This record gives sequence, C-alpha cells and structure tokens, in this order.
Amino acid sequence: MQFHGGQVRDLLDHPVCCDRLADTAGSAHPGRRQLLKAAVFGSPGDQSPAAQAVDEEDVDDRPPRAVTGTILDVSPHILVLAVGETEQRFALSASSKAWRGAPVPPAALGHGAWAMVRRHHSRASVADRIWAGAGRATGTIIERNGGTLLVDEGETRGRKILIIPDHALGRIQVRFPRLEPGYLIDVIGLRREGFLQGLTPATSQPAYRADHTPRSPLVSGHVPATITGAATWHEPGEEPDGLPGIAYPALDPETGCEEQTVPGAAGAGCIRLPYLSVGSQLRVRNNCANRSQLLPVIGCGAVARLFCDRCVICDTSPRGRVADLTMSSFVELGGELETGCFSATITIGG
Repeated sequence: MQFHGGQVRDLLDHPVCCDRLADTAGSAHPGRRQLLKAAVFGSPGDQSPAAQAVDEEDVDDRPPRAVTGTILDVSPHILVLAVGETEQRFALSASSKAWRGAPVPPAALGHGAWAMVRRHHSRASVADRIWAGAGRATGTIIERNGGTLLVDEGETRGRKILIIPDHALGRIQVRFPRLEPGYLIDVIGLRREGFLQGLTPATSQPAYRADHTPRSPLVSGHVPATITGAATWHEPGEEPDGLPGIAYPALDPETGCEEQTVPGAAGAGCIRLPYLSVGSQLRVRNNCANRSQLLPVIGCGAVARLFCDRCVICDTSPRGRVADLTMSSFVELGGELETGCFSATITIGG
C-alpha cells in the first residue's frame, strides 16, 4: 500500500474528521475543558499536583526512569537526547534494545526522532530500552477506506487517522478481524505527519460493537481496597512529555468528563469501578514487573471502559481496563510500549 499525501489531506479536510463529538452541554463545553486542563497542568509557572514528583514504593528494584526527548545524535556506543533545553547522554551497552516499529539496533535510530528512553535500573547513565516514534490509536472506527481508518478516541482526544500498510494488515486482522465502522480497534505503530502508521495489534478485538458494550454498575457505598485489571497507555496529546499520571475510566460525573458522551461509555464496562475525581491518588502496581508507584488521576479515560478485554502479557488479567497511563508512567512501571498493556492492581488512595 502506498501512503499518498492526498489521501491523508482528504481525510483531514473531511467535515467529520477532526471535529469533536456533539457537545451535549452547549456553551459550557469549552469552559469545562479549560478548567480540567488548568486543574491538571496548572497555569504557566504553577506546579500542579500532577506535575510534582510522585511517591515511589520499590518492591524489588527502584522503578526505572523514563526520559523523553528528541534524538540529536546516536552511535553504536552513545545516544544524545534533547530534553527541553538540555542534552542528556546515555551509554549504549550490549543489552540496550531499541524499537522503531520493530526491534532495531539502537545505532539505527534516526536523528530528529521523538524518543522515550528507560534508564538501566542499576546504571542511570545507561539506556536500557529506547522507543522512537511510538504511537497508538485506541477507540471506535468511524470510517474506513481500504487500509485507511478514521478512529474516534473520545471527546477529550478527538479523532485520529490510522493507515495500515499492506504488510501489517494481515497481522492486525488476526486479532482485529472486523475493521468496520462501529467496532473497536487498538493498534500500536509509528507517528507520522497527520496520521498513525499502524503496525501491530495492542490487544484482541472485542466481539461487540462499541455501542453494545457490556454494562456493570459502578461501585457505590463501600469502596474496594484494590481493583485488578489491565493497564494500558496513551499518547501525550495535550499533556506535557514526561507527565506522570492516569486517565481514569470512571471519572466523577460532576467533573463534566466529556468522554462520557461517547455512545455506550457511561456506566459501560465489565468491571466495577468507583467514581473518582481529578487529583485522586492511586497506587498502581505492575503485577508482571513487581513494581508500584503512587500516581494522580489527571483526566478522563472513559473510552477504556469500552474494552472488555484481558491483558495476557505475563499472566492473564481479569476482564476490563482499570488505568490508562501516560507513556512515561507506563514505562517507569516496567511496561513495554510495543506490548500495549500489563496486568495491574490499583489501590485507591495509595
């Protein structure tokens, strides 16, 4: 399949491509988004709770550090990353691994690429893992034209163009056989200008349409001590690179979470979750890597409740997604971006 710029531009210019879903709250819609954004990220010069350093609880080893930036230079032995206005250098060892759509030698990473580096757990100056250009499309298929799909990722994230090349189409359809409007999709790939190049399925496709999601009542009364399910990750979007936190699947309705206007989202899902608000603290434990961290709820992740699936990376999680982590938090907890999830246990309030 050829990636034609005109095809992408046509979709971008399509009247439904990049509009948000219908605003059910009228003129309050922009105001709520600004209030939520200010609550999470703060005003210029402020240090919001989500931007402050988070507590860490080491179970076996200290969680590895995730660093994001732009690759300035790379050789077989050194990686130089532009992080804000500074440069950080990482040594590359024989065990250093890299991913750019597929496993590649670290020295093969291109200059100028956005990348996330996870430091070695015992040597902070050594890069353990490097992901370059990683992206993800998670949501409901709105339109399809051959290998080009328009995916609705929810009210707070908008819509994304997903282009699946011929060589990846068969691999993706093994786990997502119904690439049709109305069905869910979750694909990992490479960020391109104006679209995501889909390369590998993140999970298996639920058998139902997005508007027929299984429903389970939210928890009322006593709040359970712990909840277990799948933890996933999402692209930064409007979030600053490196922001720690969680997009929680059951944000308090009083918060005005716009993603709850997604058809089937409100009250949907096969796992019982208590309502929480932005700023709530959750301790998230990666059951596969035996690591945990206290993280703030920074936004709405109601689209995660549409996926009644399991994570089967190291063991099989219960059905349902309990946390949609920022890329930085996912990697710091030992997650591998290309696998898409890990089995997690969350504790309300830490």
